[in-house]
Amino acid sequence: MKGIVLAGGSGTRLHPLTHAVSKQILPVYNKPMIYYPLSVLMLGGVREIQIISTPLHVGLFRALLGDGRRLGLSIEYAEQPEANGIADAFIIGAEFIGDDQVALVLGDNIFHGPGFSKMLHNEASHVDGCVLFGYGVKDPERYGVGEMDEHGRLISIEEKPAAPRSNLAITGLYLYDNDVVDIAKNVQPSARGELEITDVNRVYLERGKARLVGLGRGFAWLDTGTHDSLLQAGQYVQLLEQRQGVRIACLEEIAFRMGFIDAAACYELGAELGKTDYGKYLMDIAANHR
Repeated sequence: MKGIVLAGGSGTRLHPLTHAVSKQILPVYNKPMIYYPLSVLMLGGVREIQIISTPLHVGLFRALLGDGRRLGLSIEYAEQPEANGIADAFIIGAEFIGDDQVALVLGDNIFHGPGFSKMLHNEASHVDGCVLFGYGVKDPERYGVGEMDEHGRLISIEEKPAAPRSNLAITGLYLYDNDVVDIAKNVQPSARGELEITDVNRVYLERGKARLVGLGRGFAWLDTGTHDSLLQAGQYVQLLEQRQGVRIACLEEIAFRMGFIDAAACYELGAELGKTDYGKYLMDIAANHR
């Protein structure tokens, strides 16, 4: 399975912070925002990743992450010149996806919860159509909403409905079979001129090949698109890391624990960060597992 991080957009809701920088570069506590969606792909075992951003910002991500080799990954970059919608990522990334399945995660989404890696592995191992992830929210009218029947089957998807049929918001993490490329190419722009991911998902639903996996009460799903939500996400990460003594979305640690790099490489990455707590954490992780 290939992976795409869609890190485009102008971040207007975060102005003036994002007048000169991509919002996915902004810090969420002690690491850049893009580390969090990247960690999701890595936890799912995805090692071939494409980052899509604006022509203005794509160089920032290349400077930050390079070709991914240091993390045992292969990272490519592509440009989305205009905000043409989430589904546009599959058209931009068609050559990168090739004949493979693909996972798409939005660059401003944070996921965290027990057993998340195992869940992703299980779902990614048998994608027949599309797999969506639902999260209960108190304001579902702000999101795409999935409705389940009494047997747990997905029966409808609505985009920002005035009268939601459920409280299950469809999150910014999607798994698809290879048909998604052709489906996206045939989707018509919406009234706002974008290729909507909901329209792609509805095609799969009509084919009987769309599933919605609920993320339970032990999970956190955070969208960092506003000043308040960005601050809240940072506070959430800070609280857990300081109370539990572990790092959330630490790419170097994940690469090591997933077997993408060895202990020596993990230690070296930590040493390069000097005397920071982040660097010391990596060196301790590597030293204790040699």
